[in-house]
Amino acid sequence: MKTIFLHGLGQSSYSWNAVIKGMKQPSHILCPDLYSMVCDDDICYSHLYKAFTQYCTKLSAPFHICGLSLGGIMALQYCIEHPDKINAMTLIGTQYAMPKGLLKLQNFIFRVMPEKSFKNTKLHKKAFISLSKSMMDLNFQPYLKTIACPVLIVCGEKDTVNKKAALQLKEQIPLSQLCIIANAGHEVNVDAPEQLSCVINDFLQW
Repeated sequence: MKTIFLHGLGQSSYSWNAVIKGMKQPSHILCPDLYSMVCDDDICYSHLYKAFTQYCTKLSAPFHICGLSLGGIMALQYCIEHPDKINAMTLIGTQYAMPKGLLKLQNFIFRVMPEKSFKNTKLHKKAFISLSKSMMDLNFQPYLKTIACPVLIVCGEKDTVNKKAALQLKEQIPLSQLCIIANAGHEVNVDAPEQLSCVINDFLQW
């Protein structure tokens, strides 16, 4: 079974490298760079998600999909819309309904940050702000109970912003389990890659 790893908003495909080293079947893992799928000058969530769904049409199903933050949101939407394609799903630091107040504050901070602060994200500052703003009205709460595949929900112990959403996802998704990773923040794939790979391996029973 293939596994697709989807990175977060300020990350790249390389953010999964340390996690992949700990996976039992690394040859079965796909790790696309999401931003390379769309034009940087016209980036928004809907365009990114559409490009990702087109990417998935080329893959043999079913597969396991694992996403962090932005990647988790895309994984969640894809699982809801294409349940026959997904064998299992892992959501890391993922919101199911966007906290508008937090996003507005985040975007304000982005606007006052210098362009050089975004050099490691593979997006220009304007594109970064545009993508974040385009996610503001996303809300998948009405569909959570329809998810039929096994779901692993992961959250870093120090990720206070997303811990509440993780607990709520556990309550609303039928075949779900929750794992809190000790001493990790939001970027669990960077903060605790060995623990994360162990947890995913156990979840997939490889």
